[in-house]
Amino acid sequence: VQLQASGGGLVQAGGSLRLSCAASGRTFSRYSMGWFRQAPGKEREFVAAMSWTGDTYYKDSVEGRFAISRDNAKNTVYLQMNSLKSEDTAVYYCAARNGISVLTTAQVDFWGQGTLVTVSS
Repeated sequence: VQLQASGGGLVQAGGSLRLSCAASGRTFSRYSMGWFRQAPGKEREFVAAMSWTGDTYYKDSVEGRFAISRDNAKNTVYLQMNSLKSEDTAVYYCAARNGISVLTTAQVDFWGQGTLVTVSS
C-alpha cells in the first residue's frame, strides 16, 4: 500500500484544515487507517484512527475537535481538524495497518509522507 497525504498548510489558531490521504491498492477497505503527528523535537504520536469496521479512536487532546473519516470508494481517509491550536503544529502522517486498529507507531504497516500543519497564534 502506498499512501499520499495532502492538505497541510498555515492556519490561524481557531481555524480549520482538512487533511487527505489517498491509498493505492484494491484492499483499502480492509485496512485500519490512522493519523499520527510529530512536532519538532518530539516523538511521533497517535492522533486519530478508524478501524476497517468503522470504529474511531482519538487522542484525548483532539477529541471533539478532530474527526477522522474514510471513503472506501475513493481509497481515501480524511482528518477534519477544527478549532486548531498552536500545539497542533506538527508534521502529520497517515498510516495503514492490515489489522483491527492502528493506535501506536509499532502497529503501523505502511506510512505516508508527512504534510506540515502550522497553526499561528
